[in-house]
Amino acid sequence: MEFNAIKHIYFIGIGGIGMSALARYFKKHGAAVYGYDRTETALTRALAAEGMHVHYEDNVSFIPENIDLVVYTPAVPKDHAELNWFRQHEYPVMKRAEVLGVISKAKRCIAIAGTHGKTTTSTMTSHLLRACGIDATAFVGGISLNLGGNFVEGSSDWVVVEADEYDRSFLHLEPEIAVLNSLDPDHLDIYGSPESVVESYKTFVRQIRKGGKLIYRHGLPLEDVAAELRASGRQVFTFGIDEGDFEAFNVRVENEQMAFGLRSGIFNWNDLRLNYPGRHNVLNATAAIAASLSAGGFSPELRGALAS
Repeated sequence: MEFNAIKHIYFIGIGGIGMSALARYFKKHGAAVYGYDRTETALTRALAAEGMHVHYEDNVSFIPENIDLVVYTPAVPKDHAELNWFRQHEYPVMKRAEVLGVISKAKRCIAIAGTHGKTTTSTMTSHLLRACGIDATAFVGGISLNLGGNFVEGSSDWVVVEADEYDRSFLHLEPEIAVLNSLDPDHLDIYGSPESVVESYKTFVRQIRKGGKLIYRHGLPLEDVAAELRASGRQVFTFGIDEGDFEAFNVRVENEQMAFGLRSGIFNWNDLRLNYPGRHNVLNATAAIAASLSAGGFSPELRGALAS
């Protein structure tokens, strides 16, 4: 389906953080946006204020005519009346992850994955890229004050995407740069075992485009797939605290900020400042810096942007 030709689009579960970002994308691109959600929230009210048509009753009588595409999430129950009506009447129906995959494949994609830290790292990466003059589009899993929301339209050919592992959604992505900052067992109702979680992440990173880059936290059990990627011409970098290719060091708290140094083979910075608390956020920031640099974002502005 040619997304540029879509004039009317319908979201089932429009109030979700990922769905609302897609809704904003299509509204920005000129489509009339309609949607259902079970509960009215500040986010659904914001969507309505932006000109989208939102209702809160699972009732097919609210469905407008001439819908070109229906988007839903795995959280929608199988007995949902509207979703079943669309299917029975043979409307084009796609999962949210499929739609995001199509959008991201048309750009140079930075996908931020991991069981923890995705939203923070995605937001940091988007903010740092912009500070370096790379106006990236971004789909993030939270409302970012730096970005002004969960979706921002950029003018460059880069897009930053939060890669959701739920329902193996991230397997619809084919990033140029993939960042992986944690691999804790999660969503075992879907994956069945911790080993299955790891294998799914390995499948994800194998989908990195030719010539692309993997950036992952030092110590994660990815040595075998990292070797595969290197053998196929992709680049692999690690990051960590006191370890890794991108190494944060001398991590401490000063004046209610995280302070640390950061070094790699091409630079050595001694006094970075971060307003997010905790060593885990130093890791997130290190990953975001590595991703920004890998996308060509080396700039004197980067250090100052981190503190903001």
